[in-house]
Amino acid sequence: MFHQGRSSCRSRISDSRVKRFFRSRRGLAGVLASLQLSSDQLFLLKCVVAAGQEHVLCLGETESLESSVATSAVKSALYTLADMIENMDSFNGNGGAGLGMALGDHEIAELTMFLQTLAEIERFYDCIGGIIGYQITVLELAQKSFEMQNISWAHQRHDVKECQILGINAPNGLNLSEDTEYASQAALWGIEGLPDLGEIYPLGGSADRLGLVDPNTGECLPAAMLPYCGRTLLEGLIRDLQAREFLYFKLYGKQCITPVAIMTSSAKNNHKHVTSLCERLSWFGRGRSTFQFFEQPLVPVVGAEECQWLVTKPFSPLSKPGGHGVIWKLAYDKGIFKWFYCQGRKGATVRQVSNVVAATDLTLLALAGIGLRQGKKLGFASCKRISGATEGVNVLMEKKSLDGNWEYGVSCIEYTEFDKFGITTGPLAPKGLQAEFPANTNILYIDLPSAELVGSSKSESSLPGMVLNTRKPIVYTDQFGRHHSVSGGRLECTMQNIADNYSNSYSSRCYNDVEDKLDTFIVYNERRRVTSSAKKKRRHGDKSLHQTPDGALLDILRNAHDLLSQCDIRLPEIEANENYADSGPPFLILVHPALGPLWEVTKQKFYGGSISEGSELQIEVAEFFWRNVQLNGSLIIIAENVMGSMKINENSESILHYGQRCGRCKLQNVKVLNKGIDWTCDENIYWKHDVQRSEVLQIILHGNAEFEATDVVLQGNHVFEVPDGYKLKIMPGSSGLAIQLDPIDQDMMESGSWHWDYKIEGSHIQLELVES
Repeated sequence: MFHQGRSSCRSRISDSRVKRFFRSRRGLAGVLASLQLSSDQLFLLKCVVAAGQEHVLCLGETESLESSVATSAVKSALYTLADMIENMDSFNGNGGAGLGMALGDHEIAELTMFLQTLAEIERFYDCIGGIIGYQITVLELAQKSFEMQNISWAHQRHDVKECQILGINAPNGLNLSEDTEYASQAALWGIEGLPDLGEIYPLGGSADRLGLVDPNTGECLPAAMLPYCGRTLLEGLIRDLQAREFLYFKLYGKQCITPVAIMTSSAKNNHKHVTSLCERLSWFGRGRSTFQFFEQPLVPVVGAEECQWLVTKPFSPLSKPGGHGVIWKLAYDKGIFKWFYCQGRKGATVRQVSNVVAATDLTLLALAGIGLRQGKKLGFASCKRISGATEGVNVLMEKKSLDGNWEYGVSCIEYTEFDKFGITTGPLAPKGLQAEFPANTNILYIDLPSAELVGSSKSESSLPGMVLNTRKPIVYTDQFGRHHSVSGGRLECTMQNIADNYSNSYSSRCYNDVEDKLDTFIVYNERRRVTSSAKKKRRHGDKSLHQTPDGALLDILRNAHDLLSQCDIRLPEIEANENYADSGPPFLILVHPALGPLWEVTKQKFYGGSISEGSELQIEVAEFFWRNVQLNGSLIIIAENVMGSMKINENSESILHYGQRCGRCKLQNVKVLNKGIDWTCDENIYWKHDVQRSEVLQIILHGNAEFEATDVVLQGNHVFEVPDGYKLKIMPGSSGLAIQLDPIDQDMMESGSWHWDYKIEGSHIQLELVES
């Protein structure tokens, strides 16, 4: 790798190619002088030319100056580019003059934006040589990919960072669904350690497969804005986090607000949409200071054949985010680690926005708990891999270094790299290599100082898992309105491959249970409690629901079935996805995560009854009691104060205070009968929770309102709206229902007339219903 520093490149940036371009009448020499570009800006443009990408600067439909640039041999391109850099001599020009060319205002604006993009690339990718280093890395990866074709794992050994990979194996780790006692203990460690944890969301991806478009403006939207189950995906992440904070409050009686760092990008106005959403929702009642945003740079997309930058118009190379692996270096560059330290944080959990089940039950809490308690540097939450998923695998790497030591660590192999390691693709064979390895889900625990050490390394290791995936079709339109679809890609990094920096070294080979001693670890759970993604749009007529919003909803409902069936509640089974390709799900159950989020907590709030096929249950209240409720139709319970109430702080911000003035609902021996959802309506979009109803029972709780129903049948269409400070009770009356509305006693306004008391007993949480 030719890692030229910026100062070294600047002093030698005058390769003959650069000279010819800037002196040519077909170039931009004259206008560059008239624009009075700074030396830094000229340097950036010279880097583009030196990297063989001068076609980006050409005005009109012209060919590059030298036909040799378009050679189809990637190897020749690599050697040519390397030779350019090695043979640069002094170039004492002002960019040329007298060509008689001029740029219009629009072109000047495009050039200005292009220079800003180039400056970001040069600055961020300084660890590999900036713009020129970016292109060299692309060429090297393309060449390696070409050379790796037709070479199997069995006939090669891989040299990676001065280490030879001798073996990859499936890693051993805690199975949360089997070792339930230890899993419960680990989850408690996670709750106890919440004040030491931050949360990191990599939201900068382009999410092209999702195809999300604003229905009003036609604007392409990022994945974080997908309306899912009644709210955006980003809101879902914050709800899950607040549920853990509410659990911490109920156990320890203390307010804990977790700082959240969000990596965005300019792709599809990602940064603008995400920050605007947070502002619109008043920072979710957390305060602006608990959020930090850092924007990842966009990088040029290259064609697969010549690795040339694809161009939509002059000064506008097609650009996309460079993968979530840039997160560690970017976090260091932007001061994110220092920000976490200032708030007393030691570690962080990382999850992606499209995975809607990552916080189910104890997966995230157990992962973080083990990481914190055992002083680990990195942890993975994993599960069984299924055929056809575009996801990598977690592996135990066995390497031998040049000094003769043996190195071990849990890491990841991206699905684009399977061929390199001889991992089979397509349907899983019983003895296929792919079947042996668990899925990488990008749910991580990270030790912040360890991540900062990598991000600040000023070397290639700060950009882990660099890959060039040119298998996907790139669709774009050029300046002449012509549509193109070519194979291509860009240099991407993978955040989970930071694990490659955390191998443990031993003087002799390790054979058994080496995982227990490593700085990296892995935990397992049932797949639907770990990963189910809404990451691609379902195509019309497609029977497969995998990785679509539709399929992810079915996994949410499967989890609801698993949970409630353990509470002695009868409800329909959910069959395989293909059975619902042309119809809606058998029921809809959407409950607020603050009812738990640990299932062991939720199960103590529910017992007995049934939910019939075609029914709908939505519960948006944490202080909730269900005993022997039979639901046949739609029941929706909405509390304004699900987990607490808002109070204004010294900065005039509304801050959610957990446990204060919560809404409350009790249902005991209640039968709910109504027509519910109109399942025949073609306009229903179940994964959005956008459905037509014929009848519904709605309970709306304002402020600290309470609702109680006992020994009654609630039939037909009803809306019970309870005002703040009141309690509504429904009981059997002499001629039907007896409805009683009373003000809540003044001394119960904050705590309510009843509440759930949470206590830790051993490795478990026990609830007791306390009447005030």
